[in-house]
Amino acid sequence: MSSKDLRPPAVCPNCGENVPPKALACPECGADYDTGWKEYDVDADWGSPEDSFDYDESLKKEFSREIIPTHVKPIWWITGVVLLLLVVIGLLRALI
Repeated sequence: MSSKDLRPPAVCPNCGENVPPKALACPECGADYDTGWKEYDVDADWGSPEDSFDYDESLKKEFSREIIPTHVKPIWWITGVVLLLLVVIGLLRALI
C-alpha cells in the first residue's frame, strides 16, 4: 500500500494543524506518511489528550528539580568552583 492510498489524519500528530482530507502532507509542518503519520491509526479511538494528562504530576516534574543535577559527580562541581575562583583571582590581579 503506497502513501497515496492512505487517508491522512484530520489533525497532524506532529504539529496539531488541521489536515485536508486528501492531503499528501501537512500544510503547516510538511509531515507525511513517511515522516510522521506512519504510527498514526486513523480508525483508532484515542480519546481526548486531557483524559490522560495529570496536571499536578506535570508541575511536580517541571518545578521540583534540585539545583544540583544528580547525574553530575561532586568532583566536577568542586573542579568548576576551583577554576572559577582561579579566573576571578587572575582578573583581580590583572586589575591591580
